[in-house]
Amino acid sequence: MNSERAPVLEVRSALSAACPSLRDGDPADAVGGLTPSFVASPASTQEAAALLRAAASSGLAVVPRGAGTGLGWGLPPSACDLVVDLSAMDQVIEHAAGDLVARVQAGATVGHVASVLAKAGQELALDVPADATVGGVVATGTTGPRRLRYGSPRDLLIGVTAVRADGVVAHAGGKVVKNVAGYDIGKLLAGSQGTLALITEATFRLHPLPEAVAYVTAEFGPAQRAAAAAALQSAAASALVPSAVELDWPPGSPQSPRALRAGVLLEGTSSGVAERARLMSELLASAGGSPTVAVAEAAPPRWGQLPSPSTVIRVTFWVGRLAGVLDAVAAAGAHAGVRPAVTGSAGAGALYACLDPGTEHDTAVRFVRTLRERLDSGAFAGPAASAGPRGSVVVEAAPAAVMAAAGAYGVDGSVPGAALMRAVKDQFDPDHRMFPGRLAAI
Repeated sequence: MNSERAPVLEVRSALSAACPSLRDGDPADAVGGLTPSFVASPASTQEAAALLRAAASSGLAVVPRGAGTGLGWGLPPSACDLVVDLSAMDQVIEHAAGDLVARVQAGATVGHVASVLAKAGQELALDVPADATVGGVVATGTTGPRRLRYGSPRDLLIGVTAVRADGVVAHAGGKVVKNVAGYDIGKLLAGSQGTLALITEATFRLHPLPEAVAYVTAEFGPAQRAAAAAALQSAAASALVPSAVELDWPPGSPQSPRALRAGVLLEGTSSGVAERARLMSELLASAGGSPTVAVAEAAPPRWGQLPSPSTVIRVTFWVGRLAGVLDAVAAAGAHAGVRPAVTGSAGAGALYACLDPGTEHDTAVRFVRTLRERLDSGAFAGPAASAGPRGSVVVEAAPAAVMAAAGAYGVDGSVPGAALMRAVKDQFDPDHRMFPGRLAAI
């Protein structure tokens, strides 16, 4: 807090009156290298509202926190006075199994919610880490392999309760799947990284747990990149209704070149999955390259996992440009002298290139810049490059020196729609106190 803000004792008194569970921040609570003055754990939406009103009156910069699994990703905050820890708000408030709807508090972990819903043979179709919180998953837009079929958190969200920066409680959506009343504020908050409001409750549409699953994998040799891309594209566009179409491309070494694995998840009835798995095996094999195809009930190694969380670069693209994207990643790696591990939902147009934790900072920056240059130039896409977006490269996580030099969204930090993002921020948080600096555009 700067010298112009209220004295510390007065601030502490106001915050503790609003939320009794208040303590001083310590280095373990630091976000982006900034240690907060206070950490509060509200037990209800009402306590959270009172807390944010008190924070607003003292001009405090507020950072929401769930399990903290995503706080190290993205740009660090420019200020952090108060961390609002939602771990005490961890209940499944309502489960209307007959309507396939559940309302949960933001601090509930995905694993806990899954255990409650499974008793009724249902699930929240977000295959994300079990220790992540619902509010954190919505705020960060975290997705897993099954995003291809079920979408991202915003696609499953049908209602939300949030507290604005000034402490006003806002409700949006409802408790039925078909709801068209009012503005869809929930989808606006989804992916906002906590920069607009504090999410305290979320209502989701659910899905029945599948009776059977099958993972169909095809291993392609190092020289068969084009065939692997063709197989992944065919799988994603097929009528076999895949739930996930994943790419796994380990880093390898000069002595042991890396093979590519195309992986497809099928869900449904036992007989239906068995037949679809047979057809999917034939489809993957028909892409060329004579891949090794296998079918299993268990997920293959590294399914839905990042090889390394140290330096993570997200690349999004049109699925039809997958082969060009893989070529660009390979070329950027060769230029920088690195072999990134590449994984992600190739069928949904999203991949993660992960660099080894021991990668020199200058090398990592060179890789990111080269990759951006190749994708921005459109050279990877061939003559049809002018037909649409070429590719987006975002540094999701990296050492501070790499993030500063490469920029999360580019050296100039520009992002499409920046003016609109700032206008929305000004409406929700005029003083820019909610997770300030998290998003480059605002």
